Amino acid sequence: MKNLTEQEREKKFQERIDRGEIIEPKDWMPERYRSQLIRMMSQHAHSEIVGMLPEGNWITRAPSLKRKAVLLAKVQDEGGHGLYIYSGTETLNISREELVGEFLSGKAKYSSIFNYPTLTWADIGAIGWLVDGAAIVNQTALAKCSYGPYARAMVRICKEENFHHKQGYEILATLMKGTEGQKAMAQDAVNRWWWPSLMMFGPSDKDSPNSAELMRWKVKRFSNDDLRQRFIDRTVPQADNIGIKIPDPMLKFNETTSHYEYGPINWEEFYNVIKGNGICNRERMKARRAAHTDGRWVREAAEAYAKKQTAKGIEA
Repeated sequence: MKNLTEQEREKKFQERIDRGEIIEPKDWMPERYRSQLIRMMSQHAHSEIVGMLPEGNWITRAPSLKRKAVLLAKVQDEGGHGLYIYSGTETLNISREELVGEFLSGKAKYSSIFNYPTLTWADIGAIGWLVDGAAIVNQTALAKCSYGPYARAMVRICKEENFHHKQGYEILATLMKGTEGQKAMAQDAVNRWWWPSLMMFGPSDKDSPNSAELMRWKVKRFSNDDLRQRFIDRTVPQADNIGIKIPDPMLKFNETTSHYEYGPINWEEFYNVIKGNGICNRERMKARRAAHTDGRWVREAAEAYAKKQTAKGIEA
């Protein structure tokens, strides 16, 4: 493609996308494709790392040793997911230091869902069932996206997210078999997490500045509304099965379309959280900046060790 004009290159690139070919790091790609992937993948990676905070808060307070061990494993998984995606993003010729720097400065965003507090143990169940359930719907679609490193990272992540989803659902199912107080706690958690979980898919594509372009390049394979509908259709029967009531008075099954109809989403709340005004926005960023500062000595020690080993190899 060396002798082609930029316009001709973009045409050839789009033809590859339309044929369903996978784009790899060494392939030519439009700068806009690259920048959109960096924005999307880095936001995803940051979200996985910040997502450790709401649940990590409950590791020492989980109600049994088994629950502690399972939750600890889950939080470790989330950290690993962030690392997979950071590694994938680095194939787009951007360093991890730059990615993290943009996050800590506030330039790069993360998912709005992690700016809500975990008030009770039931919240851990609601996050696993609803938040991870929504993530699975989104990430299984990303596993078929046009950029190879991103798609491949999703394969393992989706397998682990399925365990997280089952863990959360099992927590709520257990609470719904307990005392009236435990049932009320489970229902309260779902009441608070249901609508933010629906917001995770983003606004309708007509209101999204990036969706049309991402779908043309097959980075996104389905619209935000399609993914949200898929999540609702899967989740409502699960709620009915354990006696949880979905907090939407307008929710009803449409026999004609075979889909659940749902009430309006408060997008004003969504955009307010995105702008940094959520309940835990400042707390989350403060925690991540402190962790980055406190961990500087580890990074410096690792770098010094790597240089020493390299020097030994050269001498040998």
